[in-house]
Amino acid sequence: MTQKPRIVVLSAPSGGGKTTIAKAMRERFPDRFGFSVSATTRKPRPGEQDGVDYYFWKPDQFLKGVNHGAFFEHAEYGGELYGTLKTDVQRILDSGRHVLLDIEVQGAEQVRKLDANALTIFILPSDPRVLIQRLVNRGSETPDEIQRRLERATHEIGQATEFDRWIRNDDLNQAVQAVMDAVEDRAGKVRARHDISWLNSYLDQLQAEKGVLHQQKG
Repeated sequence: MTQKPRIVVLSAPSGGGKTTIAKAMRERFPDRFGFSVSATTRKPRPGEQDGVDYYFWKPDQFLKGVNHGAFFEHAEYGGELYGTLKTDVQRILDSGRHVLLDIEVQGAEQVRKLDANALTIFILPSDPRVLIQRLVNRGSETPDEIQRRLERATHEIGQATEFDRWIRNDDLNQAVQAVMDAVEDRAGKVRARHDISWLNSYLDQLQAEKGVLHQQKG
């Protein structure tokens, strides 16, 4: 029996790896998933292409889209605006494919309110030190910006209980398979044993690592 296409949301704090997973999903399963390219007001990072990674819009262009109801969801993150275009979502659904959204936690909340059939997945590496190292290795943020992103990450991880599934992103192939398994299993919200205690421990470790990073900066 062919599954009815639906919206699949991948969310994570900065450095969680949701964009890498989304890219692998659309490359490996182009007949199953259509990737909705988000619009954003932030500047492109090295190697990013307009219309492929994001639609890079000016702030006034983005706000005009908001006022005209062009967005399925939109959110502010790190001082920049991000949003999913309604036309992209509908185009993919009409093609018979699942819509893959790589969006922030705030946007995922909007999707849940708009579409009860959407599947929301929260992604994290098992070790918070990996999360921090990924941010540092980007080389695109100042130490103060990294601290702000980690503060935001603490808040976002606290919202993880609202998501249907949690996936630990330590190995790309395993993470991609976990997303596929979640899409094919319509059981709804599922928790592995000890997930809550692991998440609480993760927050404690992240706070400790933030303190170490702050001392190094000083």
